[in-house]
Amino acid sequence: MRAWKMVGLAAIAIFIAADPWIASARADKMVVVPPGNRSHVQPTIPTASAQRTRAFNTTYEAKYAQIIALLGREKTLMAQIHKAAEAYDIDPIHIVGALVGEHTYNVSAVGSAQTYYVKALAYANADFVFRYKGVSLQTFLDRPEFAHCKAETGSAALWNCRDQVWQDAFRGKTVDGVAYEPVTFQRAFFQPFYAGQTFGFGQISPLTALEVTDLVHKVSGLPKLTTDKPQAIYRDIMDPDRSIIYIAAIVRDSIDAYAEQGYDISRNPGITATLYNVGQPRRRAAELRATAGRKAQKLPVENYYGWLVNEKLDELETLLNQHTQ
Repeated sequence: MRAWKMVGLAAIAIFIAADPWIASARADKMVVVPPGNRSHVQPTIPTASAQRTRAFNTTYEAKYAQIIALLGREKTLMAQIHKAAEAYDIDPIHIVGALVGEHTYNVSAVGSAQTYYVKALAYANADFVFRYKGVSLQTFLDRPEFAHCKAETGSAALWNCRDQVWQDAFRGKTVDGVAYEPVTFQRAFFQPFYAGQTFGFGQISPLTALEVTDLVHKVSGLPKLTTDKPQAIYRDIMDPDRSIIYIAAIVRDSIDAYAEQGYDISRNPGITATLYNVGQPRRRAAELRATAGRKAQKLPVENYYGWLVNEKLDELETLLNQHTQ
């Protein structure tokens, strides 16, 4: 296995130095999460994943082999992965891990990346809006429950706040005579085609793309995404060229979210893959910090998805090395 880059720690150091409070409260307490799995056996794979796999008459092993083969032959795509990783100051193994996890457990890789370009054009020309029970997202966000979120700076904090408001004030509740289903914010408002909650080569949700749009704009210069232009959101997450950029930004954001709470997860692609799968890195990092004991430091634990990435790490590293020689 090749030596780990120190880019993650360098970025975290810059992040800490920029915030005096974090510098005093976290710098001397940064917990480095070591490589490898904390669990000896793979955590339980969700029933929904198993059902999808059986429905297409395939296996996890076959789907894993399929995505590895695609990455192995798509030289341009692998070059884009390395370029995006460098731009966002992360090791490219984090991007590969996210892709391998998605295409092993959630979707099956298609024959080539070209298929996703065609799909991106189709979504870009579709006519739709984000709405729930006839109410547009923009109108819904004008409700007083979301007023305090306007004070948040940055797209990650803003959409995390809005997501939390949905969770606390609306999910599974009846408010002003309207019964809100016990579903996620993403599923309620960001699923206009009823064909799944994530899209494209990176299987990125529109909500997650909105969360990292400031970072993507700053680092890669792409236009900021807004809810009043949903077609632009789908264009970015469906187009493989842009999707890889968003994957890198999502990983970077997760690493930074955990650094805020005193954890360096940059050396464990199984943990970043887990967060790519489950989302909400700030909420999870805060919960981990809150439950950490004074004597025994609690570490983040990979799920079934991240466990596979760590288990196959040597093979994934070899795949990356083939495209750097």
